[in-house]
Amino acid sequence: MQKQHILDGIRVLDFSQHVAGPSASRMMAEMGAEIIKLELAPFGEQIRQVGLKINDRSIYFIQQNRGKKSVCVDMKTDAGREIVYGLVKQADIVLENFAPGAIARLGLSWEKVQQLNPECIMCSVSTFGQTGPLATLPGYDFIGQAYAGITGMIGDEENGPYIPLAALGDTMTGAHALAAINGALYHRATGGTGQFLDISLLDCYFHCHEMNVGTVSASKGAYTPKPGRHHSAVGPLGVYKSKEGYIILIAILRRWPDFCEVIGMPELVDDPRFVDDAARAQNQKQLTPIIEQWLQAQESDAATIKMLGEKHIPVAPILSIKEVMEHPHMQARGTVRTVTDRGAGRFDMPGMPLRFSAFDNDLKLDAPYLGEHNAEVLTQLLGMDSGKIQALTTQGVLINEPLPDSHP
Repeated sequence: MQKQHILDGIRVLDFSQHVAGPSASRMMAEMGAEIIKLELAPFGEQIRQVGLKINDRSIYFIQQNRGKKSVCVDMKTDAGREIVYGLVKQADIVLENFAPGAIARLGLSWEKVQQLNPECIMCSVSTFGQTGPLATLPGYDFIGQAYAGITGMIGDEENGPYIPLAALGDTMTGAHALAAINGALYHRATGGTGQFLDISLLDCYFHCHEMNVGTVSASKGAYTPKPGRHHSAVGPLGVYKSKEGYIILIAILRRWPDFCEVIGMPELVDDPRFVDDAARAQNQKQLTPIIEQWLQAQESDAATIKMLGEKHIPVAPILSIKEVMEHPHMQARGTVRTVTDRGAGRFDMPGMPLRFSAFDNDLKLDAPYLGEHNAEVLTQLLGMDSGKIQALTTQGVLINEPLPDSHP
C-alpha cells in the first residue's frame, strides 16, 4: 500500500502543550504520522483558551494542532493511568514538555515507558533540560532566550534589549526535537532500541549563536559583541533608514565594490576607513550616514531594492505580517496557506516548512475538539467497547466536548 507521507505508520503519544513540543508533533502530523494528543482532564491543552477565538475555537490552538487526535484522560485516576499505559505500549514515540519531573509524578517516567515498551522513544522538551542547576526553574521561550545570551543581542545599547514577538525558540526547539526523534527512529530501524531524548530551549538557543561565542572565548574576553542595528564584525550589514521606512542591506565581502559602484561612490572602495569588512564595522558611525543619505535620495524603496538586486547585493524590505501574507512568493510556495476549520472557518496560517519531492506538501488535516477521538483511539488500540467508554466518561476519567453541528 502506498504511504500517505514519509512518516506514515509512526504513532506518537503527545502530551506536549503550547508551542515547543506541539510544533514538533505538528510537523510529524504534516509528514503523515499518527499523533494522539493526550490532554489532561478536565480542561485539556492550555492554549485552547488563549488568543483570538472564533466560535470558541482558539486560532492559536488550531495552528499548532492540526492533524492530531485528541484523547482527554484524568491521569490522576487508576483507570486513567491504565489507559495511558495501554497507549504507550502501542506508541513509537512519547513526547512531552512538562516541567522536569512532572510527567514522572503523573506515573510516566522514562523508566516506566521502558518497562511498558522497550522499543519506544521518549522525547522530553523543557526550557533548561532535565539536568543542571537551572533544570527545576519555571521557564518559557523568552526565559531560555535570556539565559542563552540571545536577548542581550537584540535591541540597542541606548534603550536596552528587546524581545522578538515570534516563538523563535519554541519552534526552533521543536525542529531540533524532530531531528533527534527522526535520528532515534533511524537508530531503532537499524537494530537499536528505544531511547530517551533530552531537548532544551536553552541548548537550542545557544546553538544559534553565529560567531560570538567562539570570538569571545578565543579573544580571552577582549571582544565584546554589542546589540544594535548593525553587525559588529562585518559591514555594511544591518538596518538602514530608507526613503519610506527601513531596509535590510548586506554589502560585505565582494559585494562592497559593487555597492560603491551602484551608489556612485567608487572612491569609497579605497577609503582607508572602509578598506575591509572589519574596518567598515569599526567605522559604522561614519559609513551609516553615507549609506542612508543615498537611500533616502532614491525614488522609492521598491526602486532601491530593484536597483541593488540587479547587482546581486542582498537587500530586503522589512515587511509587516500582512505584507508577508500577501506577498506573491509566499503564496506561490505555500509559505502562507489558507486552511478551513470546522468551528473557526477559513483563515491563513504558516505553511509546512519541510518539503519532500515524493509526497504532497499539504495533507487534509483538522484540529481536534477536546476528547474528540476518545472512542476511536480506545476502541482501535485498546479494544474497549462503547459501554466501557461511556462508563469512563460518566465517571470523569474521559472528557469530551460537543462537536459542531456540521460535523458528520
